[in-house]
Amino acid sequence: MRIKITLKGPNNLEIPYNYNYALSSLIYNTIADSNLAKKLHASDSFKFFTFSQIKVKQPKFNKNGIIAKNGIFSFYLSSPINKLIKSLTCGFLEKKIIFLNEKMNTMTVELIKTPIFNDKVRFNTISPIIIRAKREVNGKLRIWDLAPSEDFFKGIENNLIKKYCVFNKINQTSKKIKAQSEMANVKRKRITINNDSKPTYHRAYLMDLILEGDNDLINFAYDVGLGEKNSMGFGMIKLE
Repeated sequence: MRIKITLKGPNNLEIPYNYNYALSSLIYNTIADSNLAKKLHASDSFKFFTFSQIKVKQPKFNKNGIIAKNGIFSFYLSSPINKLIKSLTCGFLEKKIIFLNEKMNTMTVELIKTPIFNDKVRFNTISPIIIRAKREVNGKLRIWDLAPSEDFFKGIENNLIKKYCVFNKINQTSKKIKAQSEMANVKRKRITINNDSKPTYHRAYLMDLILEGDNDLINFAYDVGLGEKNSMGFGMIKLE
């Protein structure tokens, strides 16, 4: 399931460029079912939700971030866990919303109808994809953010199948998926996750994508997101 959330804060609201951690925290805090929120937050496995980049109508930019003159911004959120989407809808409509230390009002929460997919679908990202790999440097293993390449797309495929198996509580599946891109709209994004401890820096990519394969996997990718760190706002896709 997928929803579009529109919030209203004070005029001339300044949204920092690296808002991923703050928006992820807002989502956890807004889940109406407190037990579900605690379970998701404490999980060491996949969280099974993702969200898009923030959209501001006629934005202005300064060195610190994006300025929403009328204080209004929106974003999409999706998950294969219908209970989570329903709980978030209730939370956004009923709870007091605090984001970036500012009081917000929920203007709308819109349910987005899921498209009907065939076995080969063109997508665009609405939040950047991150795929990582371990590499040995001077005798030590380091984690690298991959650029679009054969390993990058293979990482998307393997990650999606692993999430699908965990979500469905199975050890393996015969379902197949192929991820590729014509590389017509690729944009690198450097994103800082400002959590409560040491900030982490990630290189991720907005891009055009083609997914080809089992229809269940394509639908699951649409709901859960592609690549890693989906619950931090990475890997959300929409129809081209």
